[in-house]
Parts: sequence; structure tokens; C-alpha cells
Amino acid sequence: QVQLVESGGGLVQAGGSLRLSCAASGSIYNINNINAMGWYRQAPGKQRELVASISRDGTTTYVDYVKGRFTISRDNAKATVDLQMNSLRPEDTAVYYCNVVVFRFREYTYWGQGTQVTVSS
Repeated sequence: QVQLVESGGGLVQAGGSLRLSCAASGSIYNINNINAMGWYRQAPGKQRELVASISRDGTTTYVDYVKGRFTISRDNAKATVDLQMNSLRPEDTAVYYCNVVVFRFREYTYWGQGTQVTVSS
């Protein structure tokens, strides 16, 4: 099992910034076998969607509408993944979820509890 604890959500005005952090904990075997780490979000009435992901070697992927505004980073030694969000827009309002994929003979996916991000206009 891997436990994920998120922090950093809140209320911000449009154009502002927030930084989300997620710390993974669990057995050393699982932590050392974390492959992809990422952030998803779910707005009211919408499906959960990928915002950004980062592989163990640092390769990043972003959904088009956050490119140039959001930056994902990770620290493999600390098993953390952060999402720096700049130039926030009201449409970025959602619950943001941390996600990690562990490879242990097959892939296991773990989710954080979610953190609310609200951007006011």
C-alpha cells in the first residue's frame, strides 16, 4: 500500500498562484518502485482528468490548457510530487488529486484524498 497526503489547495484570485504538494509513504519496496506521479482534477459535474504527470526519469506531460502555466516536479528521494500553478483561471477551479503508479509485477494505482482549489474571478 501507498498512502498519499496532499497539501496546498485553497482560494486564490484569478491570475494568482498556488503550489500543491503530495507526499507518498508506505513500504520501502513500494516507494522505490513508484513510476509515474501526477495530478488530476475533477470539477463539479465533470469527469476526473489528467492535468500533468512526470515519469521517474523526469519526463513531463501536460494537458494543453495548462501548458506554460503549470509545472510539475518530483523528488524521488523524498517520494514527493509538486504542482506549481501560475496564472490561475476560474476554470481551474476543481478538486485536485495526487496519483502515483507503482510497478510491482504489474501496475498499481493510488490516489490522494483530494485538495480543493478555488479561483475567483
